[in-house]
Amino acid sequence: MEYELPPETATLKKTVRAFVDRELIPDERRLSRTHKVLPDDRVRLEAAAKSAGLWNLNIPRKYGGHELNLLGRTVVWEEFARTIALPSRNQSITGPDVSPILYHLPEELQAEFLLPVIRGEKRSAFAQTEPEAGSDPGGMQTTAVRDGDNYVINGRKRFIGFADEVDFIQVFAATDKAKGSRGGITGFLVPVETPGLIIARQMETMMRDRPFELTFENCRVPVAYRIGEEGAGFAFAQSWLTEGRIRHAARGIGVIERCIELGVKRAQERKTFGAPLAERQAIQWMLVDMYVHLKQLRLMTYTTAARHDAGHDVRFDSYSCKFVGDETSFAAADRCMQIYGGLGLTTDTPIETFWRDQRSMIITEGPTEVLKMALSRHILKEYGGR
Repeated sequence: MEYELPPETATLKKTVRAFVDRELIPDERRLSRTHKVLPDDRVRLEAAAKSAGLWNLNIPRKYGGHELNLLGRTVVWEEFARTIALPSRNQSITGPDVSPILYHLPEELQAEFLLPVIRGEKRSAFAQTEPEAGSDPGGMQTTAVRDGDNYVINGRKRFIGFADEVDFIQVFAATDKAKGSRGGITGFLVPVETPGLIIARQMETMMRDRPFELTFENCRVPVAYRIGEEGAGFAFAQSWLTEGRIRHAARGIGVIERCIELGVKRAQERKTFGAPLAERQAIQWMLVDMYVHLKQLRLMTYTTAARHDAGHDVRFDSYSCKFVGDETSFAAADRCMQIYGGLGLTTDTPIETFWRDQRSMIITEGPTEVLKMALSRHILKEYGGR
């Protein structure tokens, strides 16, 4: 039932857990009151991360980082997910958040976009989702039409995080609608000061996320700012999303474990009708369900991450990890809330934040239904000839 981590990864996991328990959980209610890490808190927490040896974990060694493999990143994501101190999406305090896509840029574009991000001088955002094309990128309506040495981009993008703080946006647009996701989508690097790129509105959500909707009106981008060859954009985006789905599962592990910790504490302390909740079978079974899901999810996710590191195609495995992780972690938050009763509905505990965040995770980066649809095709193909 247990995946035996390599010694260095196991040590990293313990280091991150100690950091989270020391620096984040004690102050998580205050830190979680805003949708982003405040400047003073960021300076303090980043200094603490550097002191703990947790800086630039994901950056390749050639750029001065630790170059963690996916299994290493998974245990880091897992441990940070045990707290609500940081926003659940894209607010790292262990160094710049670098899109893997940027490492594939040619040298001249790396100097302009990648290296400043690594040095903390620039930030980027990722824009693929649209009002009519979220889970179905093949139906993308934003277009990029070649015009000499430029592409002219027109359309809308939605749910773009931190668009008001970034320096450039990785935008994916249709260059051939007939081909759709099979060679018809291309990626571009669009500096935020480009004429025609408009931040249309900031969106309110039930979580702390405050994403943006962007409009592109005859936005001209040099051909030199194209990411890879024309039509290769979907492959670039999907390579990142595969790791993103593992990140969802890793987050689920952390959330479930924290909910077990909170649930056990409440069950042992709270007495009803003369006995602790821990003696009630209904409560015991809730804790058992959470515990079993934790064991299952951790084994699935670690195995998938390790297979990825070994060079295997884990796309379909990542689908399974994501929907199992998102669904079971939301269920854990829901059960934990039930154990706490009325107190679980208040902001006195982190439970309601876990509950809202994990409900949102079931939708983003691949809703459960879409992932199951893709998995069903894979299963029918793999077993159909037997």
